[in-house]
Amino acid sequence: MTDPTTHPTATRTARSADDPEISARPRDWAALVVLMLPVLLVSIDNTVLSFALPAISLEFTTSGTMLLWIVDSYPLVLAGLLVAMGSFGDRFGRRRMLIVGAIGFGLLSVVAAFAESAGALVASRAALGFFGAMLMPSTLSLLRNIFLDRDQRRLALAIWASGFAAGSALGPIVGGFLIEGFGWRSVFLLAVPMLALMLVFTPLLVPESKDPNPGPVDPLSVVLSIATLFPLVLAIKSFATDGVGPVAAAGLAVAAAAGFWFVRRQLARPVPMLDVRLFSYAPFSGAVLVNFLAVFSLTGFLYFGAQHLQLVLGLGPVQSGLLLLPGLLMMIAMGLAAVRIVRHVHPRVVIAAALVLSAIGYLLIAVVGNGTSGLALAVAFAVLSAGIGASETLSNDLIVSAVPAEKAGSAAGISETAYEVGAVFGTAVLGSILVSSYRDAIDLPAGLSERQQSISSETLGGAINVAGELPLPLGQALIETARHAFDSGITTTAGIGAVLMVAASALAWRTLRRAR
Repeated sequence: MTDPTTHPTATRTARSADDPEISARPRDWAALVVLMLPVLLVSIDNTVLSFALPAISLEFTTSGTMLLWIVDSYPLVLAGLLVAMGSFGDRFGRRRMLIVGAIGFGLLSVVAAFAESAGALVASRAALGFFGAMLMPSTLSLLRNIFLDRDQRRLALAIWASGFAAGSALGPIVGGFLIEGFGWRSVFLLAVPMLALMLVFTPLLVPESKDPNPGPVDPLSVVLSIATLFPLVLAIKSFATDGVGPVAAAGLAVAAAAGFWFVRRQLARPVPMLDVRLFSYAPFSGAVLVNFLAVFSLTGFLYFGAQHLQLVLGLGPVQSGLLLLPGLLMMIAMGLAAVRIVRHVHPRVVIAAALVLSAIGYLLIAVVGNGTSGLALAVAFAVLSAGIGASETLSNDLIVSAVPAEKAGSAAGISETAYEVGAVFGTAVLGSILVSSYRDAIDLPAGLSERQQSISSETLGGAINVAGELPLPLGQALIETARHAFDSGITTTAGIGAVLMVAASALAWRTLRRAR
C-alpha cells in the first residue's frame, strides 16, 4: 500500500510552522479550548462513574454483572456508532455533529441523574452513548483540520489528551464533593453547565469543516459498520462475564459476517465510507491497537482501584480522588513531554517504553498483594498514568496524520472506537476476572440466609450491604472475608494487566518502525 503520509495534505502539514499558510492563529488555539470542553465532559463522566459505583452498588444492591452493565452500557453503544458518526461528520459537518451531540448528551444526563433503578440507569447510559458518539470523533477530526503543522498538531493533541486527563483528575474531586454532599445522582448533572458553555462558544470560534467530495450516501455501509461493532463488543463483554455461551457465539457470528460484508463493500466502492486499506499500513493499525490497549489498562485499573480505596480502605470519594490526582497530573505532564521527546527519539521507542512503564504500574500492585495501602496504589497509578499519557498522545497523532484532512472524521472514528472498545475490555475483562476471583476466594461465615449468601458472593459492595443487616460480630466477619477475597482478586488482575502491557509494548515496537 502507498504510505498515507505521502498524501499532498500530509506533505503540506510537514512544512515549517513559520509558514503563515499553515501556522495556527490565536483563534485556532481558542478553538482548541472550546473543543476541550466535550473532552473534559466525557472524561469527567467516566471517572465520576468509577467513584460513584460503590454508592450505586449499595443503593440498588446490584449484582456484579449489573454493576459491569452500568459501566459498559455507555461505551458499548458508543463504540458501535463511532465509525458511522465520524463518517457523518465528514459528510454533514463536524461542528454540526458536535452541537447536536452536545444537546442530546446534556438532556440525557439529566435523565440519568433521576434514574430510579439500576436498569433505568443502564438504559439512560446507553442513550448517552448515542449522542456521545457524535462528540469525540468531531473534536479529534476538527483538530486535524485546524492544526495543519505537524508539530503544532502534536502539541494540540497533547493538550487534548491532557484535557482528558485533567477531566479525570477533576471528576473524582468535584464528583467526590457532590457524592458526599448530594448523593451519586448529582454527578451526572456536571455535564449541563459544561455543555451550555460549549454551545455558546462553538459557533463563534470553531470553524466548520467537512469532506468537500464525500461521495454518495451509503446507508448499507452505515448499517454494516454498526452490525459489526455492536455485536462484537457485546460478545466480548458476554464472554468475559459468562464465558462461552449463546450470546457470545451469536454476537461473534453476526460481527464476523457483517464485518466481512462491510470490508468487501468498502473495497469495491470508488468512494468508501471507510478506507479499510489504511489497516494494511502497519503504523496506522499499530497505533490503533496501542490506543486500544492503553485505555484497556487505564479503565481496568480505575475499576478496581476506586473500589479498593472506598470499600476496602474505607476512604471517601474525595480522599480517593485526591490519592489518584498525582497520577492524573503525571498523565498530563508525560503527554506534553512526549511532544518534545519525539522530536529527537523515534515514536516507536517512546511508545514502547511508555507501555513498559504502564506494565510496571500494574506489577507494583501484583507484588504488594493483599492489603495494598492507599499510598502504594497511588504510586502504582502514577507510574501507569505516565505511560498512558505518552502513548495516547503519540498514537492519536499517528492515526489522524495517516489520512488526508478531509477524511479525518473517519480516522477519528476509528481512533475513538479503539478507545471505547478498550474501555469495554478494561472493565469487562479485568472486571470479570476480579469478580470471578472474588467469588472463588470468599469464605462466607455461617449464619447467612440463602439470599444473603447470594448477594455477598456477587460483589464486595453487596457483602458490605448484607453486613449491615447482621449482628455486629457476624457482620464484621463477613466484611473481613469479603475484603480479603477482593484484594486477592486484585493481585491476580494486576498480574494479568502487567503481562498485557508488556505484549502491547512488543506490538508497538514491531508495527511502528515506519511511523513518522
